[in-house]
Amino acid sequence: MAVLAVVALSATACTVGPNYRRPQIPTPAAYAEAGSAGETAVTSGDADLSTWWTQFNDPLLDSLIQRALAASPTLQSAESKVREARLQEKVTGAAEYPTVSAAADAVTLNSNRGANPAAAQLPIPAHINLYSAGFDASWEVDLFGGTRRAVEEAKADTQANLWARRDGEVSLVAEVANDYMDLRQLQMRIAIGEAELARQKGLFDIVQERRRTGFVTNLDVNQQSTAVENAAALLPQLDAQARVEMHALGVLLGEPPETLTKELAATGATIPPPPPTLPLGLPSELLLRRPDVREAERRLAAASAEIGVKTAALYPKLDLLGLASFAGTSPGSLFSAQNLSSLALGTGAETLFDAGRNRAAVGVANEERKQALLAYQNTVLGALRDVEDALARYGSEETRRQHLALQVNATKASLVIAQDQYRTGFVTFINVLQAENALLSAEDQLAQSDSLMLTDLVAVYKALGGGWSVRAGAGPGQ
Repeated sequence: MAVLAVVALSATACTVGPNYRRPQIPTPAAYAEAGSAGETAVTSGDADLSTWWTQFNDPLLDSLIQRALAASPTLQSAESKVREARLQEKVTGAAEYPTVSAAADAVTLNSNRGANPAAAQLPIPAHINLYSAGFDASWEVDLFGGTRRAVEEAKADTQANLWARRDGEVSLVAEVANDYMDLRQLQMRIAIGEAELARQKGLFDIVQERRRTGFVTNLDVNQQSTAVENAAALLPQLDAQARVEMHALGVLLGEPPETLTKELAATGATIPPPPPTLPLGLPSELLLRRPDVREAERRLAAASAEIGVKTAALYPKLDLLGLASFAGTSPGSLFSAQNLSSLALGTGAETLFDAGRNRAAVGVANEERKQALLAYQNTVLGALRDVEDALARYGSEETRRQHLALQVNATKASLVIAQDQYRTGFVTFINVLQAENALLSAEDQLAQSDSLMLTDLVAVYKALGGGWSVRAGAGPGQ
């Protein structure tokens, strides 16, 4: 009955420290830069952003991302931290229950009584076998909820590590997509450069022929030779940059840098077109979608629980100890009632003087909670800014690309006119060179703009918290 009373007392004991509630942080009704993305942006939270990259309809990109998610050392390290946190939960939670241990001994005593006549007269057996078995249990009663707060803190830490792992997915997916887009942009620029080099070589042959017939001078030949060498000089640098991106993608997939070189060295590569719609959702939904925001909120919950852990140390402690042992000379009758001895003990203790250490520890925990709250607020503000910045850049680049596309069409027409006029002798060859250089520059800028627009789009998806999914092993509500 006494044990039941203590258990009931523990169950109804108070739990010191603040009861955590998620702070309400005001958010705007809509993103101010939503209009910057034009008709692409859709304010709707219904879309699933966990696999946003599939909207590009690029099977190779899909494959790279899936392989990165499966083999990334960074994510594997984050998963290990989640497992460690869950084990720590069990370590902390074990303090809520008694610790029970058992011990057994067997002893044989032999005496050489024949060598001592006086000892032979004593009524003591020459050979004695002694057997004993015992159990002991100890339990610190959680009167003021210190252990319960510690368990609460451990669970919040586990959830924070889980959200950190998911934030790692978001960053990894965005990094793979960015490197892939950069690679495709470089390959497109290489293709443009190779086509330009071939065109310049063709023109060089034409100029040489016209020089032999006397229609032009060596000046035209030298100018065209310079144009050929300029076009050729651009390619090695672009090729090196493309190989760097291939190496980066290999490492992101947990492979040696050169592993993907053959797979990614595709000819005729193109930059994937952007999706027709962009589901932005509402700013209030961002707080639930962004893993780094969720992680910061869980860190705040853990810091709040730590206050209770430290506060409980200010109050008295109650420890219970129970012992039961059996001792006898025969194993068969060892556990009989007559061989049983037992002890029950309850002890209470309270710190009378510690030079203010425990109260200072409570103050430290309170300050750490304030810091965690500020970190959470800052993370929320940073998340909102990320979306606004990414939308502004994406919308601006989309407008710039439209102008560059018009510029390419205009320079193509100008080149045709310059070439026709040169053949008929109305203009010098310098006019053709100028038109060629203008077209090459416009096409190169357009390819870069295509890539930059997709990079900005990837930044939008990352800012929205897209790229993570609930995986097996996640606890309820996590």
